[in-house]
Amino acid sequence: MKKVTLALMVVGLMGAAATTAQADPKKDLEQFRNYFKQKFPTVKFDEYSNGFYHLPGMESYREQFETLSEFPPYEIGLGKGTANWNKKFPNGKTFADCFPNGGKKIAQKYPYWDEATKKVRTAEMDVMDCAKKNGAKFSFLEANLDKDTKARVELAEIVAHFYTLSRGERVSVDVSKPGALAAYEAGKKFWWQKRGQLNFACADCHMELAGKNFGGGQPLSAALGHPVGWPAQRVGWARLETIHRRYVTCNSQVRAKPFPHSSEIYNNLQFYETYLSSGLPLTAPAMRN
Repeated sequence: MKKVTLALMVVGLMGAAATTAQADPKKDLEQFRNYFKQKFPTVKFDEYSNGFYHLPGMESYREQFETLSEFPPYEIGLGKGTANWNKKFPNGKTFADCFPNGGKKIAQKYPYWDEATKKVRTAEMDVMDCAKKNGAKFSFLEANLDKDTKARVELAEIVAHFYTLSRGERVSVDVSKPGALAAYEAGKKFWWQKRGQLNFACADCHMELAGKNFGGGQPLSAALGHPVGWPAQRVGWARLETIHRRYVTCNSQVRAKPFPHSSEIYNNLQFYETYLSSGLPLTAPAMRN
């Protein structure tokens, strides 16, 4: 029955993908929420913001999560990010000067559609542009973020601090503009499209198989709430990372060629899945398995 439900949902969500004019994000959001409400009827909506730890049968993982959350290992990286956020640029400004309200209570609107560039903008992009415009010399400004782990983590740490300034705020991504709808549709197409030698789509793992162990040594997370805890520190990684790094590893795990960090397709994917977590509170940075 669940497979039939998912199949019908695929038809419904992908049916609008042919043209932007047919896009109906509100209907997509309703179907998406209803799918998880039916799949996990005992899980409260806000609990999805903490990953798979509140899904049925995850008691042992939940206990580990609660223990780690008392003294989160990501605090070391977050402290570095906070120091860099507050560090003065050569011109005397800081990252806070680049954002409305000093960066407070705005992360819930990320990623967002930028009319000036006609592209989706992520927090990582805005942090990097801020540093460039103010003459800062961070390694992530020149590094290949797919190969230089140290530089990418430094960026993730700063963005993690940025998200703490909006922790608890509820996701509110605007997809109403025509350009935003096109980006949303591109992200949706990627989400539902099968790829790689395993012929898996994002939806296969994080919808149908959510809460199940599919050969990875641990259960798969639910799509609902996935982006609200990133940047995050996975237990096995032992460092804060960007959500695009998670996309790279997901693509690799299904034996598909990953796209570059901060590529347009990953930006659109993040835009799409963040919209589908509308209304959930931000918990980033967070611990994840």
